[in-house]
Amino acid sequence: MEDSKIKSIVSQILMKSGSSARIELEAHFPGDRFAGGKYHFGTHTITLYIEEIKAQCLQIFSSMDHFEKYLAIVFAHELGHAEDRGLAGLIDEMDASASDHVRKQIALKIEENAWDYARKLLPKDFQPLMETIISHSLKPYHEALNVGA
Repeated sequence: MEDSKIKSIVSQILMKSGSSARIELEAHFPGDRFAGGKYHFGTHTITLYIEEIKAQCLQIFSSMDHFEKYLAIVFAHELGHAEDRGLAGLIDEMDASASDHVRKQIALKIEENAWDYARKLLPKDFQPLMETIISHSLKPYHEALNVGA
């Protein structure tokens, strides 16, 4: 997919959201995680890692047929972090907690909040695909807490 198409998808969703977050597009995540996107609270910046998003799409759907929607969903999720007015408080709670279990619960809540935002931002026809992605995304959090989805 051309960079111009990726930028167009991102631009349209950003405009719809009304967010003032800064957006960066990079090829690869600079760590050992398999992250398609990252929100940096301190700089109010969302970075999308295009090659990781492609790899995730292939891993979940075994094709690139859904890449445009997958990209939109990942971006909407990161916008959910950027627009979460309770995020600072949740981060503070997480930092202050001595309990590993509580920190994991807060991490799950942060992710669920971002997904709730994404659900409201994107069109209804994205929902079935989005629910599949959300299930994959939240699985490690549920497993860490030993709870079902």
